[in-house]
Amino acid sequence: MPLSLNDLESHLFKCADIIRDAVDPTDYKEYILPLVYYKSISDEFEKQYEQNIEEYGEDFARRDNLYDVPVVPEGYLWEDIRAVNDNVDQALNEAFDKLTEANPELQGVFRADYIDADALDDDRLGKLVEHLSKYDLSRDSVPPDMLGEAYMDLVRHFAEEEGKSGGQFFTPPHIVRLCVRLVDEFEDGHTFHDPTVGSGGMLIEAARYYREEQGGDPSKLTFTGQEINPDIAAIAKMNLSIHGLNGEIEREDSLSSPAFTSEDDNQLERFDRVLANFPFSADWAKSDLQDDPYGRFDWHEKLPRADRGDYAFIMHMAEQLKNPERGDDSGGKAAIVIPHGVLFRKHEQRYRKPMLENDMIETIVGLPENLFQNNSIPSAVLVLNSDKPAEREGEVQFIHAADEAFYEELSNQNELTENGLDHIIENFREWATEERVSRTVSLDEIRENDYNLNIALYVDTTEPEENINVEEELAKLRELQAERDEIEASMNEHMEVLNYE
Repeated sequence: MPLSLNDLESHLFKCADIIRDAVDPTDYKEYILPLVYYKSISDEFEKQYEQNIEEYGEDFARRDNLYDVPVVPEGYLWEDIRAVNDNVDQALNEAFDKLTEANPELQGVFRADYIDADALDDDRLGKLVEHLSKYDLSRDSVPPDMLGEAYMDLVRHFAEEEGKSGGQFFTPPHIVRLCVRLVDEFEDGHTFHDPTVGSGGMLIEAARYYREEQGGDPSKLTFTGQEINPDIAAIAKMNLSIHGLNGEIEREDSLSSPAFTSEDDNQLERFDRVLANFPFSADWAKSDLQDDPYGRFDWHEKLPRADRGDYAFIMHMAEQLKNPERGDDSGGKAAIVIPHGVLFRKHEQRYRKPMLENDMIETIVGLPENLFQNNSIPSAVLVLNSDKPAEREGEVQFIHAADEAFYEELSNQNELTENGLDHIIENFREWATEERVSRTVSLDEIRENDYNLNIALYVDTTEPEENINVEEELAKLRELQAERDEIEASMNEHMEVLNYE
């Protein structure tokens, strides 16, 4: 009987129970995710190895070019690890080292030191390895998209375990789906980039969307990302690999050390799609980037504040979009999650103005509060397009999606509903104006508002007043007056009996 997604997810979640209390919940992902990854590639490699022995013989079966998964060295298959009873921590460290030596592209992916975790003794690690041995995770048993979905759910589960800090590497799926749909119409050969990639959720969703909604083949797309946190960058690398996607994840800060540059290194590589949820209002290395070699921060002579890097990220991403004016064969689109303040903070008008005058903004979607774990800050999605359709030139669409019709309240945060997502996308695709929801606004009107992009300036976001039936309300008033008269008459009678005037 095939393994269902629910069974697989339940199976993977139980890994946390096995090591609970042995390590801090914030470290679960470091010890469990690499093992799940190792198990999946070992099972698939072993299956392909058996097929290659039959076809090419034992002497040739281990040639690297015969495999579309990392090659597992002899003596380090999952069953070899499972056979170890003493010093399991040492055996796991060694296995990951050997796997990396055999597959240089995995450099930096396996960062956990199982020897360092004192409470992860032979008993706990043995139970963890044995538990993961329960199911075959090769592609015949568990298709990559299903394993990938279960893996992403495990990542989300660990983000929830971590609480607030977990939100730094995991964007809620409903927000990811919205961003992807706002820049859809993907094609074979398209390149996707996320400069603050976290665990890779935006890229993974773009691949899923292309396969399931557009009937495309994600292997014909390219996915890249950059992540400052080395542990999270490692998760993103495993995530792309487990989903069978072509891509590259680089470490370091995208602003200070952009990794994706042209061959002559004097400009950034440009992409068809950029998707990002950058850290809101974070510090950035302003003093080091006054003379940026890539010319990213030239929208105004004054750079964004050192303690508020929002527009530094936006300028960086605008520079990463393909642009026909720079000789690219097509334009690029970006969907960027932003804090609301980006739209109206007075001192940042100097950055909104060039962005608008260059006609880069296509749509702004205002989102409900409390969408992120332990963070209630209001946010929006900024959609940039370096080659807007002729019928949208000189206009910006504002969508107010913060009303209750768009989301549901969960126990600890709000979540956009499927109907809410559909409503946003329908308005966007039709370039619609809908009362209290959306409006397309000319650049002239935005200029008159001094380039302020506060959604409430353009869409009436106030609660509608109820229609009053005057006749009904008058009838109710007369009834109440009659009732009052009766009570007053009765009261007067009582007062007379008591000789009160």
